[in-house]
Amino acid sequence: MTESSVPFLPFVRPEIDEETIRGVADVLRSGWITTGPQNQAFEKALSEYCGGRPVRTFNSGTATLEIGLRIAGVGAGDEVITTPASWVATSNVIIEVGATPVFVDIDPKTRNIDLDLMEKAITPRTKAIIPVFLSGLPVDMDRLYAIARAHKLRVIEDAAQAFGSTWKGERIGKLGDIVSFSFHANKNLTSIEGGALVLNNEEEAVLAQKYRLQGIVRTGFDGMDCELLGGKYNLTDVAARVGLGQLPHIERFRAQRHALARAYFAGFEGGVAVRLGMGLPLADFENSNWHMFLVTLPLARLSIGRAGFMEQLKERGIGSGVHYPAIHLFSLYRARGFREGMFPHAEHYGASTVTLPLFTQMTEGDVERVCRAVNEICQQYGQ
Repeated sequence: MTESSVPFLPFVRPEIDEETIRGVADVLRSGWITTGPQNQAFEKALSEYCGGRPVRTFNSGTATLEIGLRIAGVGAGDEVITTPASWVATSNVIIEVGATPVFVDIDPKTRNIDLDLMEKAITPRTKAIIPVFLSGLPVDMDRLYAIARAHKLRVIEDAAQAFGSTWKGERIGKLGDIVSFSFHANKNLTSIEGGALVLNNEEEAVLAQKYRLQGIVRTGFDGMDCELLGGKYNLTDVAARVGLGQLPHIERFRAQRHALARAYFAGFEGGVAVRLGMGLPLADFENSNWHMFLVTLPLARLSIGRAGFMEQLKERGIGSGVHYPAIHLFSLYRARGFREGMFPHAEHYGASTVTLPLFTQMTEGDVERVCRAVNEICQQYGQ
């Protein structure tokens, strides 16, 4: 069989079993398809997963970040420290609540926010920190929270990619301050679209519910009041049923992703791509859930750019992605005064990273195919 005759390999594909599909059909037949009993069951299961902490679901991970900031009391005049190496929603929500995003460069080894630089960026206006667990790899949680406690700062963990990750054996979401998960279609656990906010107490959970649905509070059969300016961020029961079907498989998902990531390291070891300088992610098999496998291309040693490299992969029947261009170089942020050279590690990473396929239905043979293709392209276009 030739390379061109094998099926196209996307960079991600969600795994949804037949039992879940039947469960979704049951929800559709039930007549209760928006937020209802399935959502309550999903929140209860997520709470149990997170050690009994209150959990509220939302229709996106972006919504959870925004509401997390609002619950933390972040608003006009405040600063929030975060990383430019993330999906743009991480910083957009800071602007949305009226605060100012303060970017800090990444640690080139972990690709997460550099905690030493983060501490130096704290000012009297700093109200909160949003660390991002890129590709499911947590930051050093002990140091993060030591800094936050010392400066009396709230932490809203952008754990969008980290469901199933751990820190020193404890699940992300079980400890810490406010934790934001995403259940987008490309995440390790999906509800098609959606997210969840892990909170500290019932008071915060009640506040999250108000923000989730227009600030409405109901009493009895007909009592209704609007206590604050909320939005429309509730999760449907159809989506919740998908999430419920995913949750029992999360440890298997993690184990399979670990095996595939190990196969990538083995497949690239000693190959032409690495010899040319292609960067591999930190090989953390203790804490990361291996949400994605991201490499940085040795563009200075290649005669083609990133787009050309991705096109070559596509011609070989392999999909790829980009996660993520440096946020501060987008037009919205340039208009706020950000420029090239401010965060060199994030800029280098954002300009050269490519996401390779990694999902649970893949085989180690698929990984070998990707590694072979990457090395062939580097061999052909290397200088």
